[in-house]
Amino acid sequence: MKLIKSAEQAGTAGKVITLANDASPLELLLDGVDCIELQFPKFTDGRAYSQAFLLRRRLGFAGDIRATGDVLVDQLAQMQRSGFSSAVLREDQDAVLGEQLLRHYPAFYQGDAVHTAPHFAKVA
Repeated sequence: MKLIKSAEQAGTAGKVITLANDASPLELLLDGVDCIELQFPKFTDGRAYSQAFLLRRRLGFAGDIRATGDVLVDQLAQMQRSGFSSAVLREDQDAVLGEQLLRHYPAFYQGDAVHTAPHFAKVA
């Protein structure tokens, strides 16, 4: 997962869609879209997790799904497992700590939005 400091707000080449956290991703036209920005107005509002999961698993979106808004490093592992590929961190968050937290658990027993097979079913 790519972490972006709030001040950087690195742009994305190509077509970008910003989806409100109360909108359905099932209604999007994804042809030619390179990045979808999903919003966390508050870190306690988890609707964007469901949107990311739907985009990856049900709609098969392979582009960048970016978390924006009130994004904390504590949320990064769950964001990654839900299908996010990048996150714009809140200004007071430490990107180095975020990278460390993402490396802390290299694998999970259950499947997720990106790696659907459970750990026990993976071929070594």
